[in-house]
Amino acid sequence: MVERIRTRFLVVGSGVAGLHTARRASSEGDVMVLTKMSLFDSATAYAQGGIAAALGAGDSPELHWKDTLAAGAALCDSKAVEVLVEEGPARVRELHTAGADFDLEPGGSFKLGKEAAHSRRRIVHAHGDQTGAEVARTLIDLVRKTKNITVLEKTRVLDLIVKDGVCRGVRGTKAGAPIEIIADATVLATGGCGQVYRYTTNPRVATGDGYAIAHRAGVRLADMEFVQFHPTALETPENPLALISEAVRGEGAVLLNDAGVRFMVKKHRLAELAPRDIVARAIFREQAKGSRVWLDARKLGKSFQERFPGIFALCRARGIDPSKDLIPVIPAAHYMMGGIVTDLAGRSSLKRLYACGEVSRTGVHGANRLASNSLLEGLVFAERVARDMSALAKMTGVPRKTAWDAPVLADRGAAQVAADDIRSVMWEHAGIDRTAKGLRKCLAVLDEINKRLPVGATEEGNMIDTARLIAEAALIRKESRGGHFRSDFPHAVKKWRGKHIEW
Repeated sequence: MVERIRTRFLVVGSGVAGLHTARRASSEGDVMVLTKMSLFDSATAYAQGGIAAALGAGDSPELHWKDTLAAGAALCDSKAVEVLVEEGPARVRELHTAGADFDLEPGGSFKLGKEAAHSRRRIVHAHGDQTGAEVARTLIDLVRKTKNITVLEKTRVLDLIVKDGVCRGVRGTKAGAPIEIIADATVLATGGCGQVYRYTTNPRVATGDGYAIAHRAGVRLADMEFVQFHPTALETPENPLALISEAVRGEGAVLLNDAGVRFMVKKHRLAELAPRDIVARAIFREQAKGSRVWLDARKLGKSFQERFPGIFALCRARGIDPSKDLIPVIPAAHYMMGGIVTDLAGRSSLKRLYACGEVSRTGVHGANRLASNSLLEGLVFAERVARDMSALAKMTGVPRKTAWDAPVLADRGAAQVAADDIRSVMWEHAGIDRTAKGLRKCLAVLDEINKRLPVGATEEGNMIDTARLIAEAALIRKESRGGHFRSDFPHAVKKWRGKHIEW
């Protein structure tokens, strides 16, 4: 029997965007939060770098706006960026007041760090390199203390419920049993899709579910070719890979090849602090020559452990002492700039469906996200979503309850093989360096994998749907821009400037 639940607001996802939306909307009605695993299983909890905001002396929202537009390679929505940088400082201060233990100077002001492509020190951190974990802890505590927020963990969304062109809620499974949740407003805050790639810093839950679910419902998506690859993940056999934050380079660490050559100084005027796409491609090319790449942070000495206690601990757990040893690094899929197209209030193209966080395409990131703008985007646009949907009237015309069976995975082993095959073909042909020939092969292999998916492999099906969106968009865009690089079209082309590929 299908369980049906009615709620005022439904939030799918438990990262910074979902939790902040739930917290803010709870003052206007009951909220239900769904999460595929636990509340703490999100990319937010993994974020090391921090939150960018114009909070320091000599900085301004205008400077932050200019830096964001420059990184976005002529594809940012300038109005969305203006919202981000103007409202961002207030959101950070509010989160600090709500209990987030951010690093402070002796006088009580925020201790601000510097990261790639930022013209000023404007990165707020917590416990050095544990910003995301602190943000997640703070918001989870607030959500758990709020009486009219209900959390359903280990609950998977299968599809949106749509009637008469309106989103009425979702259909999913709770601990394997079928469930329908009807809501006046539904928010997708499902995070990214890094797990469609062989190398990624994203948690295991980041399988692109939100993009696939929205696409099947005919919701407008855009910019799916723009995947950001973080230049410096710790090179190990793990999944996900541990991240070596950009902030380490911001504090003076440099990149070396096997010959001990600091190769970035010839690649860009900002060297190791160039935009992420440039650094990631430079490392990728060094590795294509047969050289490993190393992050040299030895000059930081003992201050490394003080400034980056989390990174120091993860390195030491793998037998590396950053104060004495070179750190082996590799690029890894890190962030999706594209996604569900939203307006400045977070509304999607489907009535009563909102999106925020990484699954959305607000327009602030363009072709290449500026470092540490993602947590800020989550806070700023979640606030706007909560405010907008709070004004919605109660929904009428709820669909009739029907019987259906929850999908049961027939062959877990076959599903795992399919997932690994998706990751491999996407890394090889739709990753850092793309060509038309490779992308066509990628799409053909994805079709073959889809045909052999076992019954009930819904997560792997979402991975295929999302991977196709990435590869198809990458094939259409015959140029290189931001996170999208085509070696058969290695330069930005004027006619593609400002042009978005949409579904």
